[in-house]
Parts: sequence; C-alpha cells; structure tokens
Amino acid sequence: MKTERTVVLTRLFDAPRERLFAAWTRAEHLRHWFGPRGFTIPSCEADARPGGVLRLCMRSPDGKDYWVRGVFRELEPPARVLIYCVADDEDGNLSLEETIEATFVEHGGGTKLSLKATASGSSARARAMLEGMEEGWHQTVDRLPSALDPD
Repeated sequence: MKTERTVVLTRLFDAPRERLFAAWTRAEHLRHWFGPRGFTIPSCEADARPGGVLRLCMRSPDGKDYWVRGVFRELEPPARVLIYCVADDEDGNLSLEETIEATFVEHGGGTKLSLKATASGSSARARAMLEGMEEGWHQTVDRLPSALDPD
C-alpha cells in the first residue's frame, strides 16, 4: 500500500529572492545546505532548466549514502522552482517519489520562502522516510542560511 505525506512550511530570510533561487538551483550552493542536520552532500549536480537533471548524494552522520535523482520540471527565476525526484534503495530500486515546490516572494526587504513537498512510497524504507519527512524538511530549511552569504 502506497503511503503519502505532504509538508508545507514558510520561512522568512534576510536575503534577496535571487539568492534563495540560486541556493535551490546551483550545485555549489545546494551542497552546503541540502539535507537534514548532520548530513553532508559529497556529490551534487544541478542543471537548472526545465528537464535538467538534479542528482545528489546525502551522507548521513553515520556515513550511509542516500542518492536522490530528479529533474527540474519548472523554473520561474527568481520566483519559483518545481522539482520531481526519487530516492532509490541500496539495490537501485525506486523507494520514494517526491515533488518539491519552492516559491520566493519579496517580503519586508527579505524573502519569504514557501515550500510544499509531497512524497510517496510503499516500501518499509519509504514509510520510515515519510515518518521523518516533516522534521527532515524543517532541519533542511534551517540550514539554508549557510548558502545565502553573498558570493
């Protein structure tokens, strides 16, 4: 049986929306913040154009690698990005599918990020990932300011 979960969150950042958009679409920025607390990104590629590839490895604090592959479905610089991605299990089988929409709106000299992430899967691994999805996204977005320093 397929399980689905949606996370919706909003955060304010003291940075222009162009910088947030770049943080979501450029590999050199994604590798600094994407993933829950304690995770690192040892490998990341991002071809930010409709149909462009997103592929990254999230390494957990205990050294386990979680590969995510996806595609940028829609980009409206610097206002919105829509990404479809999947996570595979250790054998390369599809474990989880996720659609991530991030919008960036100017707000009081900074930017309001609105995130909507919907994921689904039917395996035991997918159900475990879905259980931690809300906390994982909150921790991930908490790390975003580390990628917002001016170049």
